[in-house]
Amino acid sequence: MSALVVAALELYFDHVAERRMRVLWDALETDGVPTMRGLLDGKHRPHLSLVGSTALDPAVVRDALEGFDIAPPLKLSFQFAGVFVGRVLWLGPAPSVSLLGHQAEVWRRLAVAGVAMSPLYAPGAWVPHATVSMRVPRPVLTEALRRCIETLPIEATCTGAAVADHAKGIYTPL
Repeated sequence: MSALVVAALELYFDHVAERRMRVLWDALETDGVPTMRGLLDGKHRPHLSLVGSTALDPAVVRDALEGFDIAPPLKLSFQFAGVFVGRVLWLGPAPSVSLLGHQAEVWRRLAVAGVAMSPLYAPGAWVPHATVSMRVPRPVLTEALRRCIETLPIEATCTGAAVADHAKGIYTPL
């Protein structure tokens, strides 16, 4: 599988948490950091991806998860900021047993259904995160991290989910 993850099963947050993340995006944009705010003509939402792939068929995902509450009111506490290779900036929730168990069950059900997923999202490898910027310019990386850390903690409750395939322009609420 190609390493290019353009599709995901995304969990969304309550209004207050989403608003706090959007305020962070706006502040970083003012500082010269391109954020998720500008992606998809401004339609991108703060989220936590449970799985990622090169493509996801919403009907297959829905069938594989039938009878499973994909978006239970999980409580998340974003406590830290991090940077992946390539200067991808993100906020991390404390990895609770309920969150890790939920993600592992989603992975298991999709794997049984034959859905191809990036190994970066496999249980035990997955790093729960909400991406803030896909590529922070090197000269402002330290300042961007500082701004993220000063925004924390952010308490969030999961309120919804969708299959988002950004390469195909598909957004399907579950």
